[in-house]
Amino acid sequence: MPTNDALRTLTGRGYHAVYREHEVNHCPGCGRTHWLIGRMSAECAFCATALPLAEAGMRSYAGPAIIQHKNRHQDAAWAA
Repeated sequence: MPTNDALRTLTGRGYHAVYREHEVNHCPGCGRTHWLIGRMSAECAFCATALPLAEAGMRSYAGPAIIQHKNRHQDAAWAA
């Protein structure tokens, strides 16, 4: 049985529709069950309603990914 704090959190959040793997998922838009599954979301094949995947984890990082060249410590080469 959930605690009162957990119930307050759930009721404050409201309805949270997600696509659950290994279950029959009815579209909240049209009620059908045919989905196009991606890496982070599922889209209804009939009305294009999108739902996040329940199993897809969201990761937060301190900042954006920075791509650096392997020779970044060498002096700049200027073309003539």
